[in-house]
Amino acid sequence: MAEGYVMDLRKKIGHIPMVIACASVITYDEEKGILLQRRKDNGNWCYHGGSIEPGETAQEAAAREMLEEVGLKAGKMELYDVVSGEEQHFFYPNGDEVYIIDSVYLCKDFEGDLKLEAAEVTDVQWFAFDDLPENLMPSTKTPIQKFAKEMLDAR
Repeated sequence: MAEGYVMDLRKKIGHIPMVIACASVITYDEEKGILLQRRKDNGNWCYHGGSIEPGETAQEAAAREMLEEVGLKAGKMELYDVVSGEEQHFFYPNGDEVYIIDSVYLCKDFEGDLKLEAAEVTDVQWFAFDDLPENLMPSTKTPIQKFAKEMLDAR
């Protein structure tokens, strides 16, 4: 999690559970599949995303996170799902506890060259819709698998 609003709050309140508004992007290509990134903090694969900063729309946050984390500039995006609840309960390695409300967008319209944010991302790869990695981040697993199934069913 990069520096920003949430980290400023953490300095004041410590590790207690927080409800956080986040925005994420499932970046995909109909031929290549889904672009996933491997998190530096726990080694799990996930889509790109993070917390929404004050004054930012969810869509703006999703596009910003995609650019920051993997260097791709989002074009047209569409809201796919809003996920919350126990599946979105997460402990960061430093002990911070969060319940995430995540606005998940789809994006197949993007440009740029892959450039990883070294502080958060160790790898990025395309995964076929029918060959997703085993170690998906629990909080992103359901939307990723649901979208992959929809893409396979549409073929």
